[in-house]
Amino acid sequence: MAHVPDSEEAVVHTCESGVGCSDTRPGHNLSAVQLQLAAAAPSHWRDAVVVSAREDGWVEAVTIEGASVSLWNHRDLADTVAPGDPVALHADHNVLAAGQRRFNVLTHVGRALASPERPPSSDPSGR
Repeated sequence: MAHVPDSEEAVVHTCESGVGCSDTRPGHNLSAVQLQLAAAAPSHWRDAVVVSAREDGWVEAVTIEGASVSLWNHRDLADTVAPGDPVALHADHNVLAAGQRRFNVLTHVGRALASPERPPSSDPSGR
């Protein structure tokens, strides 16, 4: 995994309206704490390749292990990632890394990423 940028250079602070987003639920604003937690657990990043990026915020990707992953962010990421682009996903803190940018993402239920220490959950809520 490449260098993790400082919080100030990586966090995207826009919401649907273009106004600063203060919502830190999955798929909205990436908090500095969330970014630091992801940076503190580098072994939980999973390399992936983007399959598609839609205007409604959904990004489909496949990890290098072959797992299909559906991710959502409140903004259109199609201007940030494109099919074939390499990205990285943090299994524990819902972070999508695309180049030097980081995004808080919602992982589609049933397609949650597992860290080496935590296998995929059978709980339908994804916990």
